[in-house]
Formats: sequence, C-alpha cells, structure tokens
Amino acid sequence: MTFAPPTSDGPGAVRPPPSLDALLDRYRSVRGFSRTLCETLHPEDTVLQSMPDASPVRWHLAHTTWFFETFLLKPLPGYRSPHPAFETLFNSYYNTVGEQFPRAQRGLLSRPTLDEVMAYRSHVDSTLLEADLPANAASVLEIGVNHEQQHQELILTDIKHALSLNPLGPVFREPRASSTATARQARWISVAGGQCRIGHGGPGFAYDNESPRHRVWLDDFQIAGRLVTCEEYGAFIDDGGYRRPEFWLSAGWQAVQQGAWKAPLYWRRDDAAQAWSQFTLAGPRPVVGAEPVTHVSYFEADAYARWAGARLPTEAEWEVAFANEKVQGAFADQRIASRQAIHPGPATGADRQAYGEAWQWTSSAYSAYPGYRPPAGALGEYNGKFMCGSFVLRGASCATPSGHARATYRNFFAPDARWQFTGLRLARDGEPSA
Repeated sequence: MTFAPPTSDGPGAVRPPPSLDALLDRYRSVRGFSRTLCETLHPEDTVLQSMPDASPVRWHLAHTTWFFETFLLKPLPGYRSPHPAFETLFNSYYNTVGEQFPRAQRGLLSRPTLDEVMAYRSHVDSTLLEADLPANAASVLEIGVNHEQQHQELILTDIKHALSLNPLGPVFREPRASSTATARQARWISVAGGQCRIGHGGPGFAYDNESPRHRVWLDDFQIAGRLVTCEEYGAFIDDGGYRRPEFWLSAGWQAVQQGAWKAPLYWRRDDAAQAWSQFTLAGPRPVVGAEPVTHVSYFEADAYARWAGARLPTEAEWEVAFANEKVQGAFADQRIASRQAIHPGPATGADRQAYGEAWQWTSSAYSAYPGYRPPAGALGEYNGKFMCGSFVLRGASCATPSGHARATYRNFFAPDARWQFTGLRLARDGEPSA
C-alpha cells in the first residue's frame, strides 16, 4: 500500500514541500499540541461520541497516529505494527487501505484505553523520528501534519458538543478573562468585478481541492467588513425568523421543523430573565451581542441573509475580497497559550475577521475546480470523493490551529451542520464606490 504524493505538473500544482528536517520539527510541534488539547480532559471525556458526525477525542488521537503509521511507516522494509487490528479500527474512510469500523459506533469502543492510545502515539512518534525515511516522504509528512491540525479543530468542536449535553455544564478550559469590547459598526467593502483568478498556485502548502488556479468572472459586488454579530442575529430571531418559511430554502425549512430549531446551536432562552445564554468551552455564559454568531448551519446563514436583504458571498467573491488580507487572528494554540477563550470575539479596529473567529459560509456548492484531477492512490480519497452535497466555507475559526489558514482554503460541510464554529458575513450586488 502506497500513499501517492501530490503531482508536480499542471496549473496550480502543489510545490515541493519543505525539507524533511523542517517538517520533522513541525511534526513534533503539532503532535505535541494534540497532547496539550487533552491536558484538561479526563479519560471518561475522551470516549464520548455525542452524535454520528462527531468522534471521541481518543479516536482522533489514534486516527491521526494511524495516518502516519499507515502511509509512512508500514511501507518501510521490516516495519511491523504492534497493533494490526488498529488498521480497521482507526481507518476513517480510506477504501483503498481496507475496511473501516462504522463511524457512528466509534463511541461504543471501550478499548483500546486512552493510555494504550497514548502509548501507540509514542511508539509511532519515536519510530518515525528515528526512521530512515525515503525522499518522497516529505510530501506525505506535510499532508499528515496538516491532517492532524484538521483533527485538532475537530477535537475542540466534538468535545464541545459532547460536554454541552451534560447538565453539569462542564468546563473544558477556563479563560483568563472575557472580552468586553464592542463590535465595530458594520460597513461594506466595494470590490470591482472583472476577470479574476482564484485557487492555489503559489508557494506554501495547499490541499488538492484548492487547485488548479483558474479564471472566474465576477460582477461588481460588496462584502461586509465584519461578521454578523449575535445581536444582529438575535433581531432575526425576534422578528420570527425561525417561524417564517419565506426566508428559508425548502430543505432548510424542513431541517428547522425536524430539528425544532429556534436559535443557533448551544443558545438557550431564559424566559424569566428575557435573555439568551450559550454553552461554550468555558461552560455556560450569557450571549454577548457584539460577538460573531456561530454554530449556525448553511440554511440558517442563508435565511438570515435573505431576511437582512442581502446574500451570502460566493467562494470566489470571498477569496478575491480577502486575497491580500494578512493571515492573522487568535488561533487555537495561541488562545490556549495566552489563556484566552476559545470563542470568537468582537470586531475591533480595522479587523475584518477573515481568520481566527469563525468559518464563513459561502453560497458555493463544494465541487471540483475546472481541470481538477484527484491525485493517484489513497490521496485521491482525501477530498475529491466528497465533492457532492456540501457547501464551501472560507476563512478559519477560533478553534483552527495557527499555520493552518490561507485565502484559498476550501472547508466544506453539509448544509445542516451546526457543531462547527461556523458563522457568516453578508454580501450584495453593487458597483464599487468612487
């Protein structure tokens, strides 16, 4: 079984990875942060699977380790896995590799224990760092490091969902202090249309679904200079937004009815106090009006935009608008190191909130770019086979690790998904101002 590296030919192709030594240093750092994320968790916390879309923390820790073992260690001459059964237990969706344990049943596994998973991680780490890796290992290692960063965000969002179901209101991490800033007044950014180029085609890592770089035509448009706030979204709720079908796509209205949605996920109404609270990774707390609204589905984002007399941006509009925006924000590892809340904060100063607060829904269905070819081997299963039934999100959230955000990044989820830190910004048609 081999894991084919990215191809080097064709427009927008991924450039050669950094040196193996540099990648091994990054490997150590990223793997260490996964352990940091678990410092405040009890073993009982790590086995919870609160819904089929989420996975236990312990599974994430094992699966990311399985990735490195399967695609880097097992091809090496003489390597023998100490846990052959893990090949099925911790295979997520790679049919090329073999069978997988059912995703919805991951929370039924009491074994291996957390200690055994941590020992498995230590074994793979020490073996990989001492191994004589082949020259083409750098491409696979770089993908694996970025893959683990994706799962670090999932660790945060999945444990948040699991803890939110506990009446005790458990705290994942207590922040040093909460923000008291007020949100900057909303304003529109005018963008001139014309022929534009989007997609990855320069230096730096990118997934295959971000290529090839290609031309698109955009009409003049305007895009909001910050994310929609909780106060603004609350006005939609107060105006009967969840009771008025005229704002909703048909499938969205069906989701509202079936799920009895009345507000974003984690929002709870205290009728006596006439106020909303929400569950956070620091436990329950009041909804702060200046903060970006999060944990809304594509359906909710689209309905709000219609109610507001606007629309969601396309992914091409988002990328063109923020292509030159510096990738900066408070990312998950930085927030933990400085004891900030893993929770989005208000827009202040010139901050456009492109990164580090919430993933932003676009109106674009997740599909292949013109000229896209899935890579050969198991890598072709990483993104290409999911190009059906999802919508693209852009930016990065407060749960995203630093070094894992860029203007061309194409995140994607089903339109009814709400457990990620997903928010929205508005767009509208219009000529640029003079």
